[in-house]
Amino acid sequence: MLPAKLAVNSYNYNISTPIQNLTQRVVFCDFDGTITAVETFAGMLKEFAPELSAQVMPELYAMRITLREGVRRMLESIPSTRYPEILAYAQSKPTRPGLEELLDFLDEKGVPFIIISGGLRGMVETVLSQAGKSGNSLLERVAAIYAVDIDPTGDFLRVLSQFEGETELVSKVEVMAQHPAEEQIGIGDSVTDLNMALAASVVFARDRLSQYLDERQHPYIPWNDFFDIREILSQRWQDV
Repeated sequence: MLPAKLAVNSYNYNISTPIQNLTQRVVFCDFDGTITAVETFAGMLKEFAPELSAQVMPELYAMRITLREGVRRMLESIPSTRYPEILAYAQSKPTRPGLEELLDFLDEKGVPFIIISGGLRGMVETVLSQAGKSGNSLLERVAAIYAVDIDPTGDFLRVLSQFEGETELVSKVEVMAQHPAEEQIGIGDSVTDLNMALAASVVFARDRLSQYLDERQHPYIPWNDFFDIREILSQRWQDV
């Protein structure tokens, strides 16, 4: 996903009364480049706001401007008439291998799987609406989705964010606080997941996120696909 100077905040329109389940564990997972095998939200911005994204994204990755500022600028430069095209763009994006198997495992253990995305809710729902191997939509398998909502009624898209913070459109740490647990598992891939990673009891990191955690000498578990995560959690929770 994209990056920025980190803080705390997010946006969740339709879904989410906090899960009143202090069972011991909750899994929080990023979407773009984590659940999806390719950069879906970042790729969309390059496709629909090419000139502005070419200027803004390097600044985001260098952490010279915040996610809140940069992502809003890019999204709100896109004409509202193109929103259906944005959702269509997401339809063909594949999920990373092992997602359904991880969800099966978490269901067995009674552990909620919560998606926290700094991208668009509509794109998350479009990708997860794909039928899994069981024939059911993966969207039905997640406990909650926190993401950016869009008002497409004006000339240009307008960002709506219930959990917006000082530097993020979606404050992942604030969302985590809505779902307290003895063990909070974080799964991510980039700077947008750094606050979540630093707050989680256990973090699975790949790509840019692992680099940022290395710089901070913060422990994490490397992973390539969701089969890796299922295997490690299975070993970790074998007595549960």
